[in-house]
Amino acid sequence: MIGKRMGDALNEQVKWELYSAYLYLSMAAYFESVHLPGFAHWMKKQAQEEAGHAMKIFDYLASHDYRIRLLPIDAPPGDWSSAEEVFAETYKHEQRVTGLINDLVRISEEENDNDAREMLRWFEKEQEEEEEGAESVLTKTRAAGESLQSLDRELAGR
Repeated sequence: MIGKRMGDALNEQVKWELYSAYLYLSMAAYFESVHLPGFAHWMKKQAQEEAGHAMKIFDYLASHDYRIRLLPIDAPPGDWSSAEEVFAETYKHEQRVTGLINDLVRISEEENDNDAREMLRWFEKEQEEEEEGAESVLTKTRAAGESLQSLDRELAGR
């Protein structure tokens, strides 16, 4: 059984992972509207990953007899001025999620919850990859400037 503090914090993280999926779907919709299907594809894949992260925590909570309560999810933004702005927001968002994961790690250590700490190791590594991926595409988007078609084809191959 999981402690209330850890369970509640992980339950909150399920909400943030689902919000991330919702945000990335909104970004995919933006890219579809500006005829960048490769960028949209990248964001759809990202949304699927985030939904998977939510389910990983959901399943962990369920397996530890925690009563999961789905929390309200805010509507994400829907309009951006450029691909660069979208990826700047993506990178900033991933940094925020890394902070949330770090908070969970701290709670697991304070609660001496070794099971949660072990599960969170995967998320720490995943967040490193998430930040690196978002930063990489942001850098490429900045370098491409107005000429995004080549990068769009690259992102379509994700």
